[in-house]
Amino acid sequence: MSPDTAQRSQFKSVRRWVVKVGSALLTDDGRGLDTGLIATLVEQLAGLRAKGCEVVLVSSGAVAAGMVRLGWSERPHALHDLQAAAAVGQMGLVQSYESAFQQYHLHTAQVLLGHDDILARDRYLNARNTLTTLLGLGVIPVVNENDTVVTDEIRFGDNDTLAAMVANLIDAEVLLILTDQAGLFEADPRTNPDAKLVSRISAQATQLESMAGGSGSLGRGGMLTKVRAARLAARSGADTLIACGREPGVVTRLANGEEIGTWLQAGTAPLAARKQWLAGLVRGNGTLVLDQGAVAVLSGSGRSLLPVGVSEVQGEFNRGDVVLCADSAGREIGRGLVNYSSAEARQIIGHSSEHIEKILGYQAEVELIHRDNLVLN
Repeated sequence: MSPDTAQRSQFKSVRRWVVKVGSALLTDDGRGLDTGLIATLVEQLAGLRAKGCEVVLVSSGAVAAGMVRLGWSERPHALHDLQAAAAVGQMGLVQSYESAFQQYHLHTAQVLLGHDDILARDRYLNARNTLTTLLGLGVIPVVNENDTVVTDEIRFGDNDTLAAMVANLIDAEVLLILTDQAGLFEADPRTNPDAKLVSRISAQATQLESMAGGSGSLGRGGMLTKVRAARLAARSGADTLIACGREPGVVTRLANGEEIGTWLQAGTAPLAARKQWLAGLVRGNGTLVLDQGAVAVLSGSGRSLLPVGVSEVQGEFNRGDVVLCADSAGREIGRGLVNYSSAEARQIIGHSSEHIEKILGYQAEVELIHRDNLVLN
């Protein structure tokens, strides 16, 4: 559906959401964890799960909650102080979510991510597989940056960016950013009371930066980081919604297609965007030579590549590298992110997946390349 003809009603059919909630909301503007807001948010997310949706919650608030517990009125600048506050605050934050979700018989999982977990290909696969497995089990992953160990050189910079990268990671259809603002305005409403709320706009619109303002005192982000996060999410085809988390029933209403907040449109479906990204990756160091049966299966149905269908491994590569898939004549069939190194692959090719653990002593995945990480020519 083109951006011009797209309607809010499409959100009724969204099945995979990333929901990011900011520090100012969660800590009642710095006065401590707002358990009432957490309960309301969790109730709505449980409602999404009841509809069959998959939800990843990216939660800020660890540093801010830790500040309150430690009696600090201003956000510290020293890295070790920030890490200490995050370590203290994370305990209360996780406890609050766990207790709230248990009221709806939903399990949660804490997932702390660092920069390398997204950018390094092997960790990228690990993080993606963990999150998608949790979603398949009906668990709500609660994601935060690993603030207790990150340094200024490698931190994401804000959880808006982290949420967008998580949306990329799991091919989410929608990134919902809940903030203390009603959405994106044409100008800063704090200095221009006549500024109008932007209901819908392309995530690639050139005027977005001029519309965005600065950051608040508690978080590292602001509307500008949310705009940049929307552009990052759009790379994998995820639309972004920015809305006020204090708006009654905001998640439920947005999921029902109500026109509140700001919709930043990606313009590309998640699966198409991911395949486009994979197709554009540079050539890897190795090639998997497929037997005739595997070529037919992949070309005909687009299924995952299993070890049993590979007859030869050429070159050297590591888990997460891009490798080519070729037929016996050397014609490239496709390319993708491989789940095993070349040394491991040489041991398991030609064997059924059920024998991987016996051969290697462990099993990373049943596939050499999962269909989601494989693009065919």
